[in-house]
Amino acid sequence: MSDISSEAPSFITRFRESDLWYNFKRSPGAMIAAFLTFVIVFGAIFANFVAPHNPFDLSTVDLFDGLLPPAWAEDGKATYLLGTDDQGRDVFSTILYGSRISLIVGFASVGLAAVLGITVGLIAGYSGGMVDSFLMRVADVQLSFPAILIALLIDGVARGIMPRDVHDELAVYVLVVAIGLSFWVQYARTVRSSVMVERNKEYVQAGQVIGLPDWIILIRHILPNVMGPVLVIATIQLALAIITEATLSFLGVGVPPTSPSLGTLIRIGNDYLFSGEWWITIFPGVALVVLVLSVNILGDWLRDALNPKLR
Repeated sequence: MSDISSEAPSFITRFRESDLWYNFKRSPGAMIAAFLTFVIVFGAIFANFVAPHNPFDLSTVDLFDGLLPPAWAEDGKATYLLGTDDQGRDVFSTILYGSRISLIVGFASVGLAAVLGITVGLIAGYSGGMVDSFLMRVADVQLSFPAILIALLIDGVARGIMPRDVHDELAVYVLVVAIGLSFWVQYARTVRSSVMVERNKEYVQAGQVIGLPDWIILIRHILPNVMGPVLVIATIQLALAIITEATLSFLGVGVPPTSPSLGTLIRIGNDYLFSGEWWITIFPGVALVVLVLSVNILGDWLRDALNPKLR
């Protein structure tokens, strides 16, 4: 008797045989956007090793090297590829370290918004009735205010509550909470709509018949079936969160100058833009645009790839 055994394909094998990977290979725009996003994220994560200088190490910063133009300019130095800012910090290195802060705030705030929005959407869509009406009215009220105003309000309240000497230390956490509480509504409304469709299907009714608790039905059975639209929203909102953080930092209510993000770097360079030191603000601005544009392109591609009507 022959022993017939077959191993289950690995996750990588299944992914390479999936429609998602097939669509990705056929989309040059998505491939370029993914490459640019990978380069920026890689440089931000490994900034300690990639950056030629540490802009936060005062022993390596020389004020006499301040406001140097890029290396290819007449007065530029080869050690400062994109020039220096007013404090003598290497612009290229500050972009790498600033991208790290922007990405941390972006991912953390999107994660917070997703957890809050998915929870509200699951409860509203599955419960229905007065609970659904109350939660959706709260969401409608928040939608009437721009996200940037809500973030400014939360940041202002936090500044009023916390002592001044600890605000700079907790500025990143305040930004994450402010942006996260501004973006949860889109998740809640999308998940609610999907749950209202899924709750009437046979597998949910079967779970109710055998006596499964509602929270198990929601988390184990309904949630995996509504994650497709959530991933698309998360990808698109990552770019919005980075833009919102940059806007708040540019207005001076975000990350402090001691640990600048891309928005803070643009604000610092804006003071020297009309005096001829254009590189201080232009290069961080270009990095921000490339990052946001790449993430948006990936979000658009993911939305189309997960849409069964476009297959």
